[in-house]
Parts: sequence; structure tokens; C-alpha cells
Amino acid sequence: QLHTLEKDLVSACDLLGVGAEYARVVGSEYTRALFLLSKGMLLLMERKLQEVHPLLTLCGQIVENWQGNPIQKESLRVFFLVLQVTHYLDAGQVKSVKPCLKQLQQCIQTISTLHDDEILPSNPADLFHWLPKEHMCVLVYLVTVMHSMQAGYLEKAQKYTDKALMQLEKLKMLDCSPILSSFQVILLEHIIMCRLVTGHKATALQEISQVCQLCQQSPRLFSNHAAQLHTLLGLYCVSVNCMDNAEAQFTTALRLTNHQELWAFIVTNLASVYIREGNRHQEVLYSLLERINPDHSFPVSSHCLRAAAFYVRGLFSFFQGRYNEAKRFLRETLKMSNAEDLNRLTACSLVLLGHIFYVLGNHRESNNMVVPAMQLASKIPDMSVQLWSSALLRDLNKACGNAMDAHEAAQMHQNFSQQLLQDHIEACSLPEHNLITWTDGPPPVQFQAQNGPNTSLASLL
Repeated sequence: QLHTLEKDLVSACDLLGVGAEYARVVGSEYTRALFLLSKGMLLLMERKLQEVHPLLTLCGQIVENWQGNPIQKESLRVFFLVLQVTHYLDAGQVKSVKPCLKQLQQCIQTISTLHDDEILPSNPADLFHWLPKEHMCVLVYLVTVMHSMQAGYLEKAQKYTDKALMQLEKLKMLDCSPILSSFQVILLEHIIMCRLVTGHKATALQEISQVCQLCQQSPRLFSNHAAQLHTLLGLYCVSVNCMDNAEAQFTTALRLTNHQELWAFIVTNLASVYIREGNRHQEVLYSLLERINPDHSFPVSSHCLRAAAFYVRGLFSFFQGRYNEAKRFLRETLKMSNAEDLNRLTACSLVLLGHIFYVLGNHRESNNMVVPAMQLASKIPDMSVQLWSSALLRDLNKACGNAMDAHEAAQMHQNFSQQLLQDHIEACSLPEHNLITWTDGPPPVQFQAQNGPNTSLASLL
């Protein structure tokens, strides 16, 4: 554990390997599995995937073959399945992970019916416990939220976040374990992204402030989550059209992280900011796009991030007026997002393809893209894609002489515009909105109230 705290993960892995061997010698397969699973967790953190696969296969065999205390066996299975699920999610494989996630949810239900005092282990080496049952329950909620967020099941993500946060509040009254605050921050990070997509920016901003407060209480928590916090502020800035602040937040986040997946996520979002800003940052934009080029060299193995990189390149080609190139990139995104049920990327790609066909005068093909985009965006629900889709449907139906359908789409567009405008004004009026200017040092403690919003919604409407 000391080596892990000091980030000396190689030494930590070596020691865990020694521990596993010692447990095998003294005949404790349960504790051997705990050591090996802990080593697997560190190897996943280090992205040493070639070493992870055989280790997880061995752990799976040990867990299934071990006959002992039922609650210990199930807790080992939870540890094993959590590693499998997070491994899939890191790889952006949202559809492939479903069987493992289902097993994990069934496993935690089984554990909740078992009593802790059932049969004490006969081998003293088996008295280790990796996580209390109540903490395991929150952890399973957390990985379920991570899956729902990636897949674009945002109402489901909200439901499980609410359950997990309620459980956390109860636990924190009795237990001051630092892991509970870490769980809380990670849950909030995911639900904040959901809020920004579903058009609840004011709530997202208040939850960003909550993460700041949690980080103020723990320097360690802040050092582990500072990059994510600035990334969330960058996403919020994009949602309220503060593009200069978004650039500053994403640039700060890049400076604070050496995590490859987070780096790729930030760069993808920063590139989309530069694309929307036009010709102001051409050289930097070309450099970023080259560094996340999914056709040649992409720095991470994540299926989801690679699909997102194709989308960003499609967006860039669209803004450049290179429509055939844009279509090629977007079809690649669609192929990848459909393969792993990445609903939000699918909706974004469909509506952008619909826009391209509309510009090219192919109204029939445009309609074939925009209608399913709207249906999927409503299911997520993604407010920006619904706003974009309804505007396109309005213009398409006008061009085709369908007055009644055009009126209905225009009414929908007006409703989405009003909802977004109201939320925009509320968010920008909050004192926490001043967080968008924070780019250095620990989170600010107090916020000055503002007179009102100072940002424009014009580009959204």
C-alpha cells in the first residue's frame, strides 16, 4: 500500500506477487486471489493490458474453484467482476461489457442477503477483507452509472446516482473512510456530464461547486481529480458558449493530467472548440487533429474515444465544406458507435450527416438521418441534438412543402430553445459561474454574485 501511495506501482506489483506466492504456499487460495486481483487492479491503472489478461483469467479460475465462506467467495467475485467491467469501460466497449455488468449486479444482490457472521474461516490467512459489503454496494452503483453514461442511458445514470449518493450519505454519518469521498466525487463527475447533455446546466454548475468543496477538504482528493474538475468546467463553458474560458479550462486540464484516456478526451473536446471558433486557431487545431488521428495513430485503445475522434474530424471537414470527406468520417463513427451501442455519438453523427445532405440538397436522405437522430436524442435525452434536429426538420419540411410538419417542428424547436435559454440564464446568474475563470491553484473558497448572464446563446439557437 505504501508503494501505491508513492506511485511506485512496479514495486507494489512485485510485492503483491510475493504476497500471492506466500498465500499459495500456506494454502490460502482466497488470500492468493486477493493479492492477484490487487495486482491486476494496479496493472489496469498502468495500462499493462498484455499482463492483465492472463492474470484476470487465472483469478477467474481461482475464484470459481475456491470453496469456502459464501460471503468471502461472493466478495472475491465482486472484486473480479469490477475489474472486468472497468477494463471494458476503459476500452469504450459499452455493449460487450453488459454480460459482466449483469453478473456483477446479481452478485451484489446475493451478498446483500448473506450475513457477515456466516462461518469464520478456518485458515488464519483467510481473514483479509478487501472492502466492506456496504462499500461494495456503492461501488457497483458507481460502475453501473459509468456504463449508463457511456452508453447514453442518462435517465438510468440519474437513477443509480441518486441511489448511490443516498447510500453514501448514510455511510458517511458512521464512517469517515476517504474512499467514500472518492466514490462521491466520481459519481458527481459522471452525473455532471449527464446534466450538461440533458440541458440542466445550473444543476451541473452547483454539482461542480460541490466537487470543489469536497476537494477543498482533501488535498489528496484534489490532486487526483484536479484535471477532471477543469475538464468538467471546460464542458460547462462550452454549454454556455464561453469558448475562451472553455479553451483555458481544457488547456489547464491537459497540463494537470498524464492519464492517456483523459488526455484524449480533453483534446477531442478542445479540438471541437477550435472548430467552432473558425479560423482563429488553425495551426493549433491541425496539430491537435494530427495527434488524435484515428486513421493513422491514435494514442489510446478506447473504442469510444476513437469513434469520437472520427466524429470530430467529420465536424472539421463539414466546417471546411469538404462534404464527401465529412461523410466518410461520420459513417466510420456510426459503424463504431452502432457496434458498441454508443447512443449519443450515434445521434450526433446522424444529425450532422442529415445537415450535410440538407446542404447538398438531398432532402430525402437528410430526412432519413434526422428522424432517427431525433428519436434517439429524445430517448437519451440530449437537448442540443434535439434542438439541432428540430431546426433541420423545420427547414426540411418547409423545403418539401409540408406546412403542417414544418409548423410542428418549428414549435418543437421553440420549446427546446426556451428550455435551454431559461437554463442558460439561470446558470450564468449563479455566483458559482465565476468558477469558469479559475485556472490555477486550489479551488476558490467563495464566489462573488454576478449581476446577470454575460454570455451569448446565439450560436445554440
